[in-house]
Amino acid sequence: MSLNRETLLRSAQSLCNDFATKQPLDKVLDNFSSTNQDDIYCFEHGLKHSSVPFLGRIFRGRDGAKQYFELIATLLSYQDMRFTDYFVDVENKAVSVQGEATFTWLSTGHSWDEIFTYRLRFDNIGKVTRYEVWADSLAAYLAGTGQLEKRAC
Repeated sequence: MSLNRETLLRSAQSLCNDFATKQPLDKVLDNFSSTNQDDIYCFEHGLKHSSVPFLGRIFRGRDGAKQYFELIATLLSYQDMRFTDYFVDVENKAVSVQGEATFTWLSTGHSWDEIFTYRLRFDNIGKVTRYEVWADSLAAYLAGTGQLEKRAC
């Protein structure tokens, strides 16, 4: 099946909207491929460090995606998340999108406003196989270690 721009855009918007509106994890995971589970890859770019255990670590398969989102939920909360500037690459079955939100590291209570980018790749039926995040890893590290004062984007 060949994916068109509209299908890829709807698929990306579905994942982003489910995450932004804090839908149950199973609903978020429904956006990921169930037929190409070996291809699923979640990765948040940044230096691997024990203080920020979701950075620089590859989470593989649907179980890995579940582990990634569960880990995020134990460490961070967020509010006012929104996504804009969707860029659809039909040839590579990929969508890049800009997001922004206010994040809070739960154990320290430190918060920061952030602009971040997702790059999503899809299987032949429009389900996510690659989920990559580029975000402010220094802010996450400082918040997690209790060294961050709230700052604006």
